[in-house]
Amino acid sequence: MKAVQIPEAMELVIQDLEQPAIKNPDDVLVKVKRVGICGSDMHIYHGTNPLATYPRIPGHEVAGEVVEVGSAVKNVKPGDHVVVEPIRYCGECYACRKGRPNVCKSLSVFGVHEDGGMRESFVLPEKQLHLVDPSLDWDEAVLAEPFTIGAQAVWRGGVEEGDTVLIQGSGPIGICILKIAKLQGAKVIMTDLEEERLAFAKENGADEVINAREVSVEERVMELTDGEGPNVVIDAVCLPMTFELGVNVVSPAGTVVVLGFDERPSQIPQLPITKKEVTIVGSRLQTNQFGKVVSLLNERKLKGNGFITHQFPLAQVKEAFTFVEKNPGEVRKAVIVFD
Repeated sequence: MKAVQIPEAMELVIQDLEQPAIKNPDDVLVKVKRVGICGSDMHIYHGTNPLATYPRIPGHEVAGEVVEVGSAVKNVKPGDHVVVEPIRYCGECYACRKGRPNVCKSLSVFGVHEDGGMRESFVLPEKQLHLVDPSLDWDEAVLAEPFTIGAQAVWRGGVEEGDTVLIQGSGPIGICILKIAKLQGAKVIMTDLEEERLAFAKENGADEVINAREVSVEERVMELTDGEGPNVVIDAVCLPMTFELGVNVVSPAGTVVVLGFDERPSQIPQLPITKKEVTIVGSRLQTNQFGKVVSLLNERKLKGNGFITHQFPLAQVKEAFTFVEKNPGEVRKAVIVFD
């Protein structure tokens, strides 16, 4: 079996490894069809992901076909098309008991803490797999995991019909958030530095777009909201200054959703938080979002619509990582195609 492995930072190889086999009654053997390259995969490659260990097979955006199932598996069978829910958790700690296994104290993420899906086949427990419509194109199915990140951010923000949402950043995660927020019935304002990304956001439902390179985001947002500010601000840029801006512009009783892992401090005064009674929440991975997202994909209510811009065969995975690294402005989503 061929697998993509990152032995250490800035090194990537294709290895021949032993074919995985079913060992437990709830195990499922899956043949990989598509794997998306995520920003976190690039961080593992660069050595800037603080959570990853080496050597590591990356890949957590995975779609594939079931080959074999264990004796206790009930809900999937050989030939089924599935996507991977990439989190493993204890089920007993405080976070798990609160229904938040995405921040389990023993959290293990497929492709980060443990070997992931950028290989020809893998074995996972049945509970980490979700059935997708077999008529759904693999290029649509592989977007399930990124869309759950967007769904989580929208859920953490409590976005409701009629809300105004400011999404800072029109990159891949920002677009995922946009699509889910629009399905919730929200008005969405998007920011970015690149006109091409803003144009794509407009094509995918953004009501207003702001080029942060050309105008003051804060002034323009307040104009668009008649001085009230957006009800929910979701920060997909993840810099100290964008977090600060979110707290400044969010409406009274509003919510700021933070997705970043930046360890640099932000300068946030207490006054706007208390005066407006702002809620500030983190959003990591996803909690119970796969069922909803898969249903939306199966029903064709959620579509990529040009989200995937580049495809590479497994043999060209080095070229894929290099291209993504050197052309961030051209790549919305690149995927590795498996035979």
